[in-house]
Amino acid sequence: MCDEVRELDISKTVILTEGTRPEELDTYAEVYKYQSSAEIVREVMACYGEEKTVFPMQNPALKRKTELFGVYSPLGRCLKTSFAWTLGQILSEERSVLLISLEEYSGLEELMQKKFSCTLSDLLYYVRQKNPGVILKLNSMVQSVGQLDFVPPVQSPEDIRGTSWKDWEYLLQELILHGTYEVVVIDMGNGIEELFRCLTCVNLLYANLCGSGFQKQNRQFENLLNARDYSEVSEKTVKMKLPFCTVESVSADYPQSLVWSTLGDYVRELLGKGLSYEQ
Repeated sequence: MCDEVRELDISKTVILTEGTRPEELDTYAEVYKYQSSAEIVREVMACYGEEKTVFPMQNPALKRKTELFGVYSPLGRCLKTSFAWTLGQILSEERSVLLISLEEYSGLEELMQKKFSCTLSDLLYYVRQKNPGVILKLNSMVQSVGQLDFVPPVQSPEDIRGTSWKDWEYLLQELILHGTYEVVVIDMGNGIEELFRCLTCVNLLYANLCGSGFQKQNRQFENLLNARDYSEVSEKTVKMKLPFCTVESVSADYPQSLVWSTLGDYVRELLGKGLSYEQ
């Protein structure tokens, strides 16, 4: 930092520090520099996300179209979440993809044996405040598995149940208008307020509705869609019967192993048949 830098027309200055800094720099945000580049970027983006007013991420008229792919099932323990991870990773081989889990109990930290400092719970706080830095905040907490980015899921189910439909709508609109991803895969749980309205927001819905032995439950779900005048959801739904997934062990690398499992083969076959919104 010097006088020449202070005089530049810069709206936000972040100081890289070695742990301490002179008192005259106390008015600036700081980021510890001896850490991974990914962590530095996350902390810098968090600094911007805390601003009351922020510059738009990019001109909406120039950004790439963002597609929302929902993954849902009225049933439990049916490989829905595994399918979402597989779909996201395979799509990320050619496109920029973000995965967001709206499950109340994801168990991801335990599965990946990793503690996340920020989660979807923190992002939802910004969403409720209608903070203009929502996308910057999101970018500050994104983690990656291979080429797939994801937002660490909530730690408390109340954070899903206590989020209103309007807040979910606001978050999805921010992703479409100001996000940088071409595809957002949303793993939808049953704890979402006004679930059917959320299902209408996605461009394409992958739904596991064909499991043997569960025809009555699936029929009830489809009857509800029709009774509540959500037939548009049925029209954009890809109905699936997911195969038994053979993965040797459930460990920290479980998400990556799904890509080359029987489930990965199934997803590639689905996409090869043109079962995507672009087709």
